[in-house]
Amino acid sequence: MDVMGDKATLLETGRFVQPADFVRPTGDFVQPTDGASQPVSELTQSEGDFALDRPADQDEAGEAIEEARQRLAAEAGDVEAMSVLGAMLLRRGDLDGAEPHLRAATAAGDRAAANNLGVLLHQRGYADEAAGWWRIAAVAGSAAAAHALGRHHRERGDEPAAEYWLRQSAEQGHSLGAYALADLLEHRSDAGAERWMRAAAERGHREAAYRLARALDRQAPHAGEDGHDNGVAVSEALLDEAEQWYRQAAARGHRRAALHLGAILERRGELKEAGRWYLTSAKDGEARAACALGFLLRDAGDSESAAVWWLRAAQDGDGNAANALGALHAERGETQTAERWYRAAMDAGDVNGAYNLGLLCAEQGRTAQAEQWYRRAAYAGHREAANALAILLLQGGDATGAEPWFSKAAEAGSVDAAFNLGILYAGRGEERAALRWYVRAAAAGHTEAALQVGIARLRDGDEPAAERHLRCAAGGGSPEAAYRLATLLDARRPPEPAHELGETVHEKTECEEWYERAASQGHRRAQVRVGMLAAARGDVVEAARWYREAAEAGSRNGAFNLGLLLAREGSEPEAAVWWTRAADAGHGRSALRLALVYARRGELAEGQRWADRAVTLGPDEVAERAARLRDALREELSA
Repeated sequence: MDVMGDKATLLETGRFVQPADFVRPTGDFVQPTDGASQPVSELTQSEGDFALDRPADQDEAGEAIEEARQRLAAEAGDVEAMSVLGAMLLRRGDLDGAEPHLRAATAAGDRAAANNLGVLLHQRGYADEAAGWWRIAAVAGSAAAAHALGRHHRERGDEPAAEYWLRQSAEQGHSLGAYALADLLEHRSDAGAERWMRAAAERGHREAAYRLARALDRQAPHAGEDGHDNGVAVSEALLDEAEQWYRQAAARGHRRAALHLGAILERRGELKEAGRWYLTSAKDGEARAACALGFLLRDAGDSESAAVWWLRAAQDGDGNAANALGALHAERGETQTAERWYRAAMDAGDVNGAYNLGLLCAEQGRTAQAEQWYRRAAYAGHREAANALAILLLQGGDATGAEPWFSKAAEAGSVDAAFNLGILYAGRGEERAALRWYVRAAAAGHTEAALQVGIARLRDGDEPAAERHLRCAAGGGSPEAAYRLATLLDARRPPEPAHELGETVHEKTECEEWYERAASQGHRRAQVRVGMLAAARGDVVEAARWYREAAEAGSRNGAFNLGLLLAREGSEPEAAVWWTRAADAGHGRSALRLALVYARRGELAEGQRWADRAVTLGPDEVAERAARLRDALREELSA
């Protein structure tokens, strides 16, 4: 029995690698970048900045006119104009020009100016002074200032104060405040995080929409695992909701949301739309989307375009894309280029690169190098590399060294490794240990393992369990399992009922269907059995076809039965050809038939020779008849 996994090809881990979506030190906070999510009275600056109160979105000419108007009003003592002018200058980056106007407006009690003065001071590096002005504005009811003050406290590790002010901001409907509060609560694994993340998303915050979608996406595969009948429906509902939030974030330019939206659509078979979102994300610089788009194009038959996107992703450090490029070049026979890309994948931190290098070396007969790369991947936890390494060691005669690697791979979930362990133990005669691993592999859907479990159950006399496993193996494409299942069902089959006029009525039984399936897959004993069933029905042509197919594949019984059929049809010379082939392969009955043929022809010496051969080959009944014929021929020859 061959070990499994030695013919492996490129291992694909999916359309894109799944790194952590958020990597940030404890205590940091995330400031989103989507200005569209803010009320008209606020502006979201670039990442790391705070919201300004009362900006105005205008074109350059209109803004210049408005600035002049506000400047005149401010010089005339208009407090609101001072605040707006200060915000406009701050927005433009003119801190020196903005500060006196904001201080003057703040002194007059304008809360928006107090918030914006805090932003200005924060940009200058005076965080504590900025916090003082934010507190004044927040107490006066500025949601933007409460958000900024909450972030300030979180940055300094004062989470209770941060939560207080962020909650003040969130409860006033401020999307940034709701998002920052959700982020803080999520960091503490607080169940209330989802409520505020949802609130921020509903108010148009794209990062909140993305993170909410990710949370729902992760929950979906686990829904219904408690055994409830509505588990599938719950999972689909979660995926549907996740898709909606991904769409909202992606529509606002969130490239990772576009990537995951594409993945959901691809799983559903909506490949055209999935490709559009992958393309959108890839153009925005998401390497994983470029990689996924490459796989989509490859599956559509466009390998050249796939290679373009894989190249783009690989150059951006995507190991999966580098592996895909390596596989593409390996298929073309460009082994040096393939090796270069596998090394690039490995350098990018993708352990599949080392595994694929091992496969490449093994295909080239570079066993020592293959072992080196397999070991590197296996030590990094790559289960298929551990299985491949064990196979390599086993083929080199090191069964002792192979066993722990098979065990490591099997424990990590490699079905092939579990089956291979079964082979290893069976070879040592440790049948119970072998069966334990076969059962484990069979439970994971391994066809050959299910066959071995079925054979073991038959040996134990447990026919129901044997039938169950044989059906699994046969359904998985094992011709041996199909044949054994057919023989099991055949033994239970009652005699065929007779027609009232005495003619037998033939309806194809399940066991015949399994015989035919095995025969069509090249199983020689099944082919002989199908031929026998056809002969019993009187279908000589069909019987001869199956006998001939089995005989040409090396079946002695097939050759013998074909000879019988041909002799019955009057083609004894051709029958003798097939009996000779079977007898030369050790078939005693064929040797006896040949002895009878030559005896009838008067070729007594040749007949005696075949009779001698039949005595040697047996079985006992044949040997007894052949001995009598041989003695008779000897007497005739000596007379």
